[in-house]
Amino acid sequence: MKEIIIEKLYKIVKVPYEYFFKNQEAWDVTISDFINLPEESLGFHLGCFLLKYNLEPQPRLEEHDIYHVLTNTGVLVTDEINMQFYLLGNGKKSPFVFMVIATGLVFYPFRIKTYLESYRKGKQAHQFYHLDFLKMLAIPLENIKSTFNIH
Repeated sequence: MKEIIIEKLYKIVKVPYEYFFKNQEAWDVTISDFINLPEESLGFHLGCFLLKYNLEPQPRLEEHDIYHVLTNTGVLVTDEINMQFYLLGNGKKSPFVFMVIATGLVFYPFRIKTYLESYRKGKQAHQFYHLDFLKMLAIPLENIKSTFNIH
């Protein structure tokens, strides 16, 4: 039941969030474009992530799925909350981050230790949330993760 409430909140907030905070152009790429990149590349791994979870790229929100790939995070509600704690630790401060974190604290307070560990990992990583990932799709995923100390 918690997950249903949280997913409804996300759907309500998504459109105004995109309108007010996501002004960049959509990437205009397909899953096939990602899969055709070298197997070690960030883009290939993004394509695999999208296929694994039966997702499509979200126009103007493409970097969100990149965060999942870089942090090796699944798509369950609790995975999303952990990833947002990681991103907060990495310095990302957006209304979406704070909304998801608040939701996590309200609905899953017993997971606070896990959240704090994700936050610490984000702090230990070099800041990466602001990068232009479209230009990085052909770079090997492991190179990016080691360069930015992403664990």
